Amino acid sequence: MYNFEFEKPGTIADAVAALGGDDAQALGGGQTLIPTMKQRLASPTTLVSLSGISEMQGICTGDDGALCIGGATTHGAVASGAGAYPALADLASHIGDPAVRNRGTIGGSLANNDPSACYPCAALASGATIVTNAREIAADDYFQGMFDTALNDGEIITEVRLPVPEKANYQKFVQPASRFALVGVMVAKYADGVRVAITGASEEGVFRWTEAEAALSADFSASALEGLSLSGDGMISDLHGSGDYRAHLCSVMAKRAVAAAA
Repeated sequence: MYNFEFEKPGTIADAVAALGGDDAQALGGGQTLIPTMKQRLASPTTLVSLSGISEMQGICTGDDGALCIGGATTHGAVASGAGAYPALADLASHIGDPAVRNRGTIGGSLANNDPSACYPCAALASGATIVTNAREIAADDYFQGMFDTALNDGEIITEVRLPVPEKANYQKFVQPASRFALVGVMVAKYADGVRVAITGASEEGVFRWTEAEAALSADFSASALEGLSLSGDGMISDLHGSGDYRAHLCSVMAKRAVAAAA
């Protein structure tokens, strides 16, 4: 590591002001940023911790019935406190290991947008709204590619609002060393249709499988996905699995998710 300044503001306004300094970086749970700094892949001069901002923590239900989760809420807190959205609580309970779940935050995960992370899949499948200190961003507009989001410099995620579906399930084919998803699929059924999001597979990051959405909106059953498949082109290919293998897993995990939700 190397020397850097550390600030721990108590309000969102103070955090935004601190992030206005030269080469300042927001710090959520640090589960991605700290290892990155240790490898000298990032070298901010100031870390601005968001863990002391009480208004960015906790879970509640909004007036419209959506589940509202503070950006600094840990995975463990979501796992135990998101009972109104069982599929989301279950997803959070299988992120990483206990140490990661007790430090990592939903806002940090969404801001980083790792191509194999679980929360981007949940946010996209749920049609979530990403709330920042400056605006509200629909999930469909928020995720813009691998490790890329619509966030501007100095903008922080203060809250995530997820409409609660009638039925939902998340299935993750785990990469055992990292506990990230080799492929993860979340299916969410709403009154106006079904949303299907996939993580871990594409070189472009999390994405929606619109063909599967159309089939499931007409018939919410695993059999509705028979004959549907994704191309291996553009899928991640590494020592853990080829692009074609990941494409095949997308279909398998989607069917499992629908069967479990139904």
